[in-house]
Parts: sequence; structure tokens; C-alpha cells
Amino acid sequence: MQKLFLFVDKVSTRVGHAFSWLILVLTLMITWEVFSRYVLDHPHPWAFDVMIMMYGTMFMMAGAYTLSKNGHVRGDVLYGFFPPRLQAGLDLALYILFFIPGVVALAWAGYSYAADSWAIKELSNITSDGPPVYPFKTMIPLAGAMLLVQGVVEILRCIVCLQKGEWPSREEDVEEVDVDKLKEMVHVKDADIADLDAIVVAQEGAEK
Repeated sequence: MQKLFLFVDKVSTRVGHAFSWLILVLTLMITWEVFSRYVLDHPHPWAFDVMIMMYGTMFMMAGAYTLSKNGHVRGDVLYGFFPPRLQAGLDLALYILFFIPGVVALAWAGYSYAADSWAIKELSNITSDGPPVYPFKTMIPLAGAMLLVQGVVEILRCIVCLQKGEWPSREEDVEEVDVDKLKEMVHVKDADIADLDAIVVAQEGAEK
């Protein structure tokens, strides 16, 4: 079971990492469009549409990745103080009552939108001769499907936690620096830091 969890986590992570490069492309595109508009006096009518589509694609395809890292914002400040089994029970109830119906609706509706868009080869109507919209709308059901698969894995994680009393491990990823973990890695204790601070303060006092 743990291998299945980590495999789905890894797929979600790889997809999230791949689509995260869109932020670089988007930054370069915005920079070029600003330069082209105000310096060259040659704006591109389709640029605004493409920027919106790129950002929307990146945002949607990062959903499963964020869920795999348990990175979505929680509104309950008490959640972190609960024991793992209580956390798992709450998560399981919320996944079944809200997450699954919502994501299934997203994937189903997204499939209909994408199919209709492909059928008429839909173009953006924000500007004349706008860029194609159907590739962007295809991302909606794909993102919904990936989020649904990751959600099923999270439900299974909740069940395992209810049985064993602890959360199964997750796929590791680059995260913000944890100071305590960094101290452990370099074998530094708080007392060592305090001693070093005292030496520095003493040296600065002697120089004065």
C-alpha cells in the first residue's frame, strides 16, 4: 500500500514540477510584452489571453502536487493539536462529504466544456482573432482527474492512519528550511550558538 501511495505522490510531484516551469515562461512573456508595448510601440493582442491561460494551467495542474505534499491551507487552528487518529477521522469525513463530490463535478463539467470547445475549435472572444481556447480547457478535466486520484490516495492514507495511529510517509520534496533539522544535520546545539555569541560580544567589547 505504501508503494502505491509513494508512486502516486511521485507522479503528482513530477507533473507539478513540469508545469511549474510555466511561471518562468510567463515571466519572460510578460517582460517581453511590456517592452514591446511601451518601448517598441508594438503590443500583441493575443498576449493577455495567453498569459491568463498559462497561469490558469499552472494553477490547476499544481493542485494534485500540493495535495500530495499536504500543502493546502487549513482553516482550523486546532487541527495541529489533535492526535493523528482524530486528524485522520476529520480528513476522511471532509474528503467524502466535500472533496470527492466537488472534484468529480469539476472533472465531469470540465470534460463537457473541453469537448464542446474542441467541437467548435473555440477561440478567445476577449480580443479579435483570439488564440485557441480548447487546449486550455482540456487542462480542466486532466487536472480534475489527477486531483481525484491523489484524493483517493489521501483517503486511503486516512484509513491507514485510523488503523495504525500514525500517518504514512510522503514523497520528499524541496521544502522551506527547518532550522531545528538544519541544526541536527550540522551537529550544532543551542548551547554552542550561545557560546559563540558570547565570544563575539566579548571581542566586540574588547575592540571598543
